[in-house]
Amino acid sequence: MKEKFDVVIVGGGMVGAAVACSLGGSLLKVAVIENSPPTPYTPDQPHDMRVSALSIASKNILETVGAWEGVVNRRFCPFRRMRVWETAGDTEFCSDDINYPELGYIVENRVTQLALLERLQAFDNIELICPVSIKKINYVAGKPGEVELEDGRILSANVLVAADGGQSRVRQTVGLGVTSWDYKQHALVIYIETAYGQQDITWQRFLPSGPQAFLPLTGHYGSIVWYNSPDEVNRLKTLSFEALKDELVAAFPDCLGQVNNVLGVASFPLKRQHAQSYVKPGVVLVGDAAHMINPLAGQGVNIGLLDAAALGEVLLEAAKEGLDLGSLTVLKRYEKMRRNENLKMMTVMDIFYQVFSNEVLPLKLIRNFGLGLAERILPAKNKVMRSAMGLEGKLPKLARGERII
Repeated sequence: MKEKFDVVIVGGGMVGAAVACSLGGSLLKVAVIENSPPTPYTPDQPHDMRVSALSIASKNILETVGAWEGVVNRRFCPFRRMRVWETAGDTEFCSDDINYPELGYIVENRVTQLALLERLQAFDNIELICPVSIKKINYVAGKPGEVELEDGRILSANVLVAADGGQSRVRQTVGLGVTSWDYKQHALVIYIETAYGQQDITWQRFLPSGPQAFLPLTGHYGSIVWYNSPDEVNRLKTLSFEALKDELVAAFPDCLGQVNNVLGVASFPLKRQHAQSYVKPGVVLVGDAAHMINPLAGQGVNIGLLDAAALGEVLLEAAKEGLDLGSLTVLKRYEKMRRNENLKMMTVMDIFYQVFSNEVLPLKLIRNFGLGLAERILPAKNKVMRSAMGLEGKLPKLARGERII
């Protein structure tokens, strides 16, 4: 027997769980399908390798749906300053300059996911189905989508939400194509213990081989992101932690401070991917299923959470108007809100990446001049800061701290 839902969300990661929370407390019947639950959190655990720099807009979304408390009760690291430099050009951003207490927050992805999953289970209209595997997805345009689960259940959805990542099974099943390319660079993520206590700054230095970045974590810990060629990243990964520490000390600037220990290493290739359309009748893409962005400025999770907030807003408003939630007319409202905004962010990151990865002399002069100019022209500097915080442009209501229901 088929179980009917208004919305079925495939993927209970940060973005999928945020979509569910945005619909929490409404009259819509919602299901979230996730194949594996995150490991429970304990305060004495080492930090996870996968962390994100959540913007102020993302914090507003989490706070408005009631999930931010779950982050605060676990572990997070606010940062007030952000420094960017290369050779002669140097600029530092500080939240004090625009009268904000913080620029953003470094949070482990699992902590954010746990906070959202914990929150959505407080809503009577949402069912979390986890752990479970999907046997088959059935899709015919104009009819409710169906998700057959390995446990025998069949879920019918007026709206099927693909929140199942860059290799989205939902997206592939319904035939929504993507445009993608590799950047021919990998990012090495290194979890370190430093002599410094908890820091309030995140920084990025640009070199011919690729950027070097530091993200502060709680206590004497931090996350290093070292961009380099695939061969060099593979070489560094094979080193012992002690040898890798020596490489870090030799390659990274003095502001990193003394590295006491390397505690963990991971890597991933840099790739850009964008769906050619975010919607089909009864189907909608969010987060990495819709777009994968250069991680240079840490905006991937942030634009995914903006997707979640926008989709929740569109579906709730359509429900109030008595419209068919799965109609293209409704779902195109969401696409109109998000696709061009995401494309703009992806393009800016690509331009930034190309300019700072190029050793052509005129470009070197331009970027050093630009960083120096940004340091001196306060209105431009403050606008860059507000953009990084997710406070520029037309934002979904949840990102402005406004409740939808």
